[in-house]
Amino acid sequence: MIKFRVWDKENEIYLYDVQYAYNKMMGIVKSDDGEAVCYDEDCFGDFLNNKRYVVEQYTGLKDANGKEIYEGDIVHGYDQEPDRDDGYIGSSVIEVVNFKWGSFWLGDFKNQIKVYTPPIIEVIGNVHMNPELLEAANEARR
Repeated sequence: MIKFRVWDKENEIYLYDVQYAYNKMMGIVKSDDGEAVCYDEDCFGDFLNNKRYVVEQYTGLKDANGKEIYEGDIVHGYDQEPDRDDGYIGSSVIEVVNFKWGSFWLGDFKNQIKVYTPPIIEVIGNVHMNPELLEAANEARR
């Protein structure tokens, strides 16, 4: 199912299910906590064409905890549980989910990984509310 959420820059809140917006919405759009939210936008296109919003698409995947993964999410991907008995930590990556070239990716142009590649993936934040997670990951790489 194709689903979208938008980041409302003015109110600093995510709105979900905006693809269903039509006729002044009347409570169709949901906030982070699942509550109905009324907005002045007449339709989904109004969200797409308004610089106030950042529209992010659902990848169709859920993380290890059952949370939906969207563009703009910061995820931790790793190849095995880090607390394994033999002490092997494995490889891991902390990156932003991006949509490019018809697919969802982790990372920037030089370091691209398909979203479904790491066997274990967890949403740990998003670019709007948790930019410090990316700064810490970049510092660790240096």
